[in-house]
Amino acid sequence: MSTRRVLPASRDHIRVVPLHLPKELRAAHAAPPHLDDNGGPLLPNVEVFTVFWGNAWKAAQQAVVGQVNTFFDSILTSPLIDQLAEYGRSGTPIGHGRRTGTITITTPPLGHSVSDNAIQHMLQQEIATNAAFPQPGQNTLYFVYIQPGVSVIAGGSRSCQSFCGYHDAIHNQIFYAVMPYPGCTGCTGNLATFDALTSTSSHELCEAITDPVPGAGWYDQNNGEIGDICAWETKKVGDYTVQLEWSNTAGQCI
Repeated sequence: MSTRRVLPASRDHIRVVPLHLPKELRAAHAAPPHLDDNGGPLLPNVEVFTVFWGNAWKAAQQAVVGQVNTFFDSILTSPLIDQLAEYGRSGTPIGHGRRTGTITITTPPLGHSVSDNAIQHMLQQEIATNAAFPQPGQNTLYFVYIQPGVSVIAGGSRSCQSFCGYHDAIHNQIFYAVMPYPGCTGCTGNLATFDALTSTSSHELCEAITDPVPGAGWYDQNNGEIGDICAWETKKVGDYTVQLEWSNTAGQCI
């Protein structure tokens, strides 16, 4: 079950992947899970653009860049996306997506931590000035991967201490997810590092598709989003470890 934090009124909720806890230590859901449609945007055919921020992605972690991009190329047309079809609407069915590109950036340089405000500023600046960045659209989702050794500060909380990833929207129009590198036990659990990264990425991918403006789409007021209900329950889809997601139709994580 997800740790949920309410940010100041001037900001949307940031939906987070909580630190890993063994299933037997997680609190029981306050009420039986059920996602309700609040009528907000969906990403019916998501278009993922990956952004790798930091010098390490051009050096020691260069291979991971290719692995993450290949993960998206596979998962965006996989049964994981097929199972989200139940959350489509009349005239807005949820179907397969695609990866539209990737970029590695090294400026501005990162220190020991980076704030969500800085991430938002980077995205807006790059969208406005860098022709390699796609313009935001109905399906555009920017996936920002932060290099190892850099903490992300969001809503007064720090990655690896309070959360492992999150997604949000800038002015309800620019949809993005943030993936700190899983450099602590709380963000890997019993998974290998890359498997933890793909599990967290799949959690945020499915939440961003079904609830891109957090709380405005498919949301459960007691239990959170589609991924929160099933946090750290995983399966294999093809070669990749992904997280289970809640199904209203099945009444369980699938």
